Amino acid sequence: MDQLPKCDANYVPLTPINFLTRAAKVYGNRLSVVYEGIHFTWQQTYDRCRRLADSLRSFNISKNDVVSVLAPNIPALYEMHFAVPMAGGVINAINTRLNPNHVATILRHSEAKVLFVDYQFVQVARQALQILMTGESIPSKSVLPSVVLIDDIESPTGAIFGEWEYEQLVRKGNPAYIPYEVQDEWDPIALNYTSGTTSEPKGVVYSHRGVFLGSLGVIIGWEMASEPVYMWSLPMFHCNGWTLAWAIAARGGTNVCLRNTTAKDMYRNIAQHGVTHMCCAPVVFNILLEAKPEERREITSPVQLLAGGAPPPASLLEKMKPLGFHVSHTYGLTEVGPALVCEWQAKWNSLPSQDQSKIMARQGINSVALAHMDVKDLNTMISVPRDGKTLGEVVLKGSTVMKGYFKNPKATAEAFRNGWFATGDIGVIHPDGYLEIKDRSKDVIISGGENISSVELESVLYSHPRVLEAAVVAMPHPVWGESPCAFLAIKKNSDGKSDDLNEADIIAYCRTKLPHYMVPKKVEFIPELPKTSTGKIQKFQLRDLARNFVVSETFPSEKSGQVNANTEIQGRQAQPARRASSRL
Repeated sequence: MDQLPKCDANYVPLTPINFLTRAAKVYGNRLSVVYEGIHFTWQQTYDRCRRLADSLRSFNISKNDVVSVLAPNIPALYEMHFAVPMAGGVINAINTRLNPNHVATILRHSEAKVLFVDYQFVQVARQALQILMTGESIPSKSVLPSVVLIDDIESPTGAIFGEWEYEQLVRKGNPAYIPYEVQDEWDPIALNYTSGTTSEPKGVVYSHRGVFLGSLGVIIGWEMASEPVYMWSLPMFHCNGWTLAWAIAARGGTNVCLRNTTAKDMYRNIAQHGVTHMCCAPVVFNILLEAKPEERREITSPVQLLAGGAPPPASLLEKMKPLGFHVSHTYGLTEVGPALVCEWQAKWNSLPSQDQSKIMARQGINSVALAHMDVKDLNTMISVPRDGKTLGEVVLKGSTVMKGYFKNPKATAEAFRNGWFATGDIGVIHPDGYLEIKDRSKDVIISGGENISSVELESVLYSHPRVLEAAVVAMPHPVWGESPCAFLAIKKNSDGKSDDLNEADIIAYCRTKLPHYMVPKKVEFIPELPKTSTGKIQKFQLRDLARNFVVSETFPSEKSGQVNANTEIQGRQAQPARRASSRL
């Protein structure tokens, strides 16, 4: 059997470009893209992508050349996910919430050959290019990227920026263009930059093989049937929309594009187009839950909602059900894309609704596209017991893991340890094999030698009926070394006020649900928590604030109202603050 070789008949490199080719042949007359009054079929999308790919070749785009795009979830960004690799290039979708300095950093590091810019972001792009033109910021071998404006396809503004306009390139391209043929499925297809909330962002490189398998993994894990109507409430710049930019073509679905993810626009598009699927971070739950009556539309059939980006509190999952959303939970990182899914089991259907939500809040099991998932002690690489209690670091292995960090071999080597990708997330494995994230390694709070999960504490805070947003970080404590500090955004009461809830109320609430050492020693109320564009709370900003807080050695008690630090010491042995090895 070893004498049977690969040949053209039995081996073709895996690439998601073939999803579009197939969609045009099989689903040619189905709607592919909807954007307000604009509608395209799969045959039209295929033709437009070939035209654009042909025009990109006129910019001398060739294998491994980067094409960057700064745009919201509009048809052009969707088409570029196919057109750029069809020209042999690598797509780099830039976070639209970055400032000009960050955009310039990405353009410089990626050495982008062409930059496509939506009309809304011309000012940001112009400033980024000016930064690149300053003497020391651009390597001598680099040149500024060619610039293409993307005007609004439905209501052109007439904006002028760059050398070309997007639709001009589509019109001038050859519809008979033969797409670049991928020779090696390990070739790069996308370059995505990490959010850069704690350091300079790193460029994550995806392969054609990884994206192909990752797309199928999402389809299978989400049990997505044929002809889905998918609404783009998740930014395409985030892991290429969790690879769904390609996966929807594989199912012959319809992409409902959104320029803005407001409650009004989401509800309107769900009702108008019969949306069946959408993705978002839990922060979008609040946008939907807090919608005004005039913004809402009745959801007549369930919308399958895939949540990720941050652990969704069980209390939020409970609130989404009555609105008509059936929530599934996925877990991933920029470096891996969607890696795990909380695959539902029929035996859980008989459980109380609250218990079902607690299970759904788990990150779950590895998708069929990811070979292995585990929780290990990184010092010994021994797997933790499957007891739902013992903490370790989440590690992953499989073809959907990134190729590595672009031009950063040191960071790549640090991420790949002993044959595994180390995520930096701390979690447990339950007896049924399902993983549950407890924290980021840097977010675990060590109080008197005890490990406190900020995620667990945040889940309790979210169960309070007045809490809109919650984040917990470590703050200095004179006795315990570290202690939890909670930052909260509060819902307004019926009178439109939020100042009727105070720190003592929250602490008393937590004391009814948590061991006393886990209760926040300080609660800070702010109008809105700082977030990245993908809905992740920027805890580094909150940690900086918490470092300057002064904690008294006394704190509230549910009985007397006050208890001193020495009283609590009697309840648990005081230990010096240390990074407890049990968490790894």
